[in-house]
Amino acid sequence: MIKTSNEILKSVNDFLDQLPYERKPASLYDPIRYVLSIGGKRIRPVLMLMAYNLYHNDPERILMAACGLETYHNYTLLHDDLMDNADLRRGHETVHKRWNVNTAVLSGDSMLVLAYERMAQVPADKLASVLACFTETALEIGEGQEYDMSFETRNDVREEEYIEMIRLKTSVLLACATKIGAILADAPQSDIDNLYKFGEKLGLAFQLQDDLLDVYGDPKVFGKAIGGDIASNKKTYMLINAYNRADDKQRAELNRWITAETFNREVKVAAVTRLYDEIGIRQLCEEKINYYFEQAAQYLAKVSVPEERKQALRQYMHELLHRNK
Repeated sequence: MIKTSNEILKSVNDFLDQLPYERKPASLYDPIRYVLSIGGKRIRPVLMLMAYNLYHNDPERILMAACGLETYHNYTLLHDDLMDNADLRRGHETVHKRWNVNTAVLSGDSMLVLAYERMAQVPADKLASVLACFTETALEIGEGQEYDMSFETRNDVREEEYIEMIRLKTSVLLACATKIGAILADAPQSDIDNLYKFGEKLGLAFQLQDDLLDVYGDPKVFGKAIGGDIASNKKTYMLINAYNRADDKQRAELNRWITAETFNREVKVAAVTRLYDEIGIRQLCEEKINYYFEQAAQYLAKVSVPEERKQALRQYMHELLHRNK
C-alpha cells in the first residue's frame, strides 16, 4: 500500500531512534546520536521512501539507506554550525557548544563515514549506482557551501548565481533522495531522471521558502526570531534582488545597513524589511517559489506510475508548499 508522509516520517524517526552505537569510545559517537535525536523535518529520507513507494509497497526495506542520507544531511549541519559558530540548532545546543570544537570536527568526520556505511547497505546490484549518485551529490554540496561563503564578501551576486548556489548546497540532496529511491525500486531510467528533476525543483522552492520565512515568518511558529539573515547580511534571494532592483535612494539605505558595524537588531530588521516591501521583494520571492513548485509538479506528472500512486507524494509536496516553518 501507499503510505502517507506522516506514516513514513514515523518509520524514519523510529528507525533512527533504534540505531545502535556499539563502537567505542562512546564520547565519539554520543554527539552523533545527539545530533540525530534533536528532530528535524526528515524531508530527505521521507522523499527517498516515498519515491520508492511509488513502485513497491515495502518502503521500510530501504530505511537504512534513507537514514544514511539523513545522517549525511545532519553531518553537513554539524559542520555548518561549526563554521558559523552557531549556538543553537533546532532549539538545542550545537555540538561544538555542548562538547567542544575538536569533538565537533572528529564526530562530524565519523558521521560522514557512518552515512556512507549506512548508504552502502543496499542490494549489491544497486550499490555502484547508489554510491555514484550519493558521492556526486556530496561533492556538489561542498561546492555550494564554498560559493555561499564566497558570496559573503561580494555585493554583486547575481540572482542566477544565487540559484545555482542553493541548487548545489540544498536542492541536489533532495534530488539525490528521490533518485536513489527510484533506483532502489528498479524504476525505468526516464522515471529516475524525472524524479531527480522533481526533487531538484522542490529543493529550490524549499530553500527560497526559508529565505522568505526568515523575513516574513511568524516567530511563534517559525521557532526562532525572524530577521537572522538580515542581521547577518546573508546573501539571500531577498537581499540580492532588493539590491539589484532598488533605486539610488533605496540602495544607499541598504548599503548603510549592510556596512553598519554597530546597530540595533530590531531596528535594522524592520528597516530592511520595509525596503523589501517598497521594492516588492516578497511578491517576487513568492512567485519564484510557486514557479519551482509548478516545475516540480510537471516532472512528477511525467513519472510513469498510476496517478493514484502519486497522490501521497503530491500531498506531501502541497504540505511543503504551504509550510510556515
